[in-house]
Amino acid sequence: MVTTVSLKEALLDSAREVFETMVFMALEDSSDDSASLGETSLAGTITFKGSLEGCLGVCCDNSCARTIAANMLGMMSSDEVSENDISDAMGEIANMVMGAVKARIQNDVGSIEVSIPSVVQGRELKNSLGEGSGKVKIRVNIEEQYRAEFSLLFREGKDA
Repeated sequence: MVTTVSLKEALLDSAREVFETMVFMALEDSSDDSASLGETSLAGTITFKGSLEGCLGVCCDNSCARTIAANMLGMMSSDEVSENDISDAMGEIANMVMGAVKARIQNDVGSIEVSIPSVVQGRELKNSLGEGSGKVKIRVNIEEQYRAEFSLLFREGKDA
């Protein structure tokens, strides 16, 4: 049985793994929930369904997203990164973190199907699955320079 605590651990461990191996940046849990992510945020999201259904999201400011994209693409300067590259990188981060979460929890929750990721930009981005849903959220520091937030909204699926 998966718990909120085990989902939070799976989310943090998955995000760390992806950032260390694919983005080449250190990611550490932050206990500071009061700090802003920036004026305009980008969110990479991906939905999943099965015995557990919901949405995983990663949200950060444009500067952080630009650096993530540059690192993923092996570019020396984040100034060279296009808006399309940034969007693709944020979607791919959501996809890779969800894949790592799925691998960590599927023995406890059974089969999970994952969608194609999407990316949105705006202020005060919010998401909800409605009644009966749960949420785990982690705020992280990336390279002690950037802040990001990973969230996992979930509820028991129809396949449960």
